Amino acid sequence: MYRHNKMIYVLMTITSLFWAGAFIAGKLGVTELTPVVLTFFRFLFASIIMIIIMIKYEKKKWTIKKEDWFSVLLLGIVGMAGYQILFFTALKYTQAGNASILAATNPLISAVLAAVFVNERLEIKRIGVLLLALIGVILTISSWDVNVLLNFSFNKGDILMLMAVSCWAIYSVIVKRIMPKYSPIILTTYSFIVCTIALVPFIIKEFVQVNVINISVNGWISILYMAIFPTVIGFLIQQMSIKEIGVSKTAIFLNLVPVFSIILSALILHEKQGYLRLVSGSIIILAVYLNSRIKLKSDT
Repeated sequence: MYRHNKMIYVLMTITSLFWAGAFIAGKLGVTELTPVVLTFFRFLFASIIMIIIMIKYEKKKWTIKKEDWFSVLLLGIVGMAGYQILFFTALKYTQAGNASILAATNPLISAVLAAVFVNERLEIKRIGVLLLALIGVILTISSWDVNVLLNFSFNKGDILMLMAVSCWAIYSVIVKRIMPKYSPIILTTYSFIVCTIALVPFIIKEFVQVNVINISVNGWISILYMAIFPTVIGFLIQQMSIKEIGVSKTAIFLNLVPVFSIILSALILHEKQGYLRLVSGSIIILAVYLNSRIKLKSDT
């Protein structure tokens, strides 16, 4: 059992690296393709793979009840399409490292939304963690400049990234509500499909502006990387980890994503991260870690 768990820890570390790589691939992708095109192709390829997996492992139990279709539509449109388009648009204006730091706040925003819409109790400890994270976010988006706060002259990319994270937090809350009825594979597959179909009317216009035939090799590599490694493989390993070591222990690995992203963005994109930004990022990561520890204690 120990060796098995140890392998899960290794796989989740690799998965965190895959997720971090999505910020780099996305940053490279938006230099050539529009956010809509990137999102469409990412989930088109991911949908095909997930449909095959769903049919093989879920047998004939992969239908969605009529009363749950509205929730599934929200998962695909808000959680997938909304998040991804805002995510890719944000990367046009902010650094990949910065985007990954702000993305780390997802569990905390999810906790707030769950308290508001699902009536989940916010403990005093978690409220303190949320305030700590808020300090980190304010310092990150203001770059420690008081004038930015006074004039509300924030980086457009940072604000878009926070909007993207809010979309993903909504996804998390909806998934938690209907998860008892369906397996993660079924919900994820249908979310991917809905996202892809919802973008079809928009992608037709985009194809006129972006000649698909002329997409470079690097452009396709970015798309395929994001579709396969952080999306499909990352999801499958995450679900395996949740089954073996639990939700809370698996969530702790999310703290590695901004760390890996900052390292990769420096090595590949040559982004420079000032020490003050690293400090504010560390505050957010610490808050997310403390939040996961609170969950861990409540789960055991």
